[in-house]
Amino acid sequence: MSIKRLTLAASLAASLLLAAPAFAADYVQAAGSSLTFASKYEGEVFTGRFSTFATNFSFDPQALATAKLDVTIQLASASTANTDRDDALKGNDFFASGKFPQARYTATKFRSLGGNQYAADGSLSLRGISKPVTLTFTWTPGAKPVLTGKATIKRLDFGVGGGDWADTALIPNEVAISTKVVFAPPK
Repeated sequence: MSIKRLTLAASLAASLLLAAPAFAADYVQAAGSSLTFASKYEGEVFTGRFSTFATNFSFDPQALATAKLDVTIQLASASTANTDRDDALKGNDFFASGKFPQARYTATKFRSLGGNQYAADGSLSLRGISKPVTLTFTWTPGAKPVLTGKATIKRLDFGVGGGDWADTALIPNEVAISTKVVFAPPK
């Protein structure tokens, strides 16, 4: 085989490999993950966490078009370290966790914000209502990759804090959500 043919064959093989579509790696949430929220009651800041949530993430920074994020949150796992508030959160005026045991966030549209910063444009389903929510996050690759993200939701859009609790002078409409999800290596 001539050098010219060998070079042509190598070039063709390389171009086929480069043209192959990139596929995202599939990640599953591992220990060390957290999902928290923060708001105010009569001007006093309080924070809480969901102790039970599950995250599945299909992600490759070079193939954002194939990325997918799916988070299921058990609403009864909400805890603010205040028994009265925790009971109220589970009740009908807030999460109504007896009727709506789970919230779910799904995203299939991702944007690069530069560096290792991204935005996931998705939908949050809470209390039977779905609304768009954008999660901005930092992606830290490695043996145990980490997604560290933030979002703001408007609780009244989902009917959270109805009745007397709808007064935004008592509780602001905006709730800050923060997450740190540690992932097991892709399979």
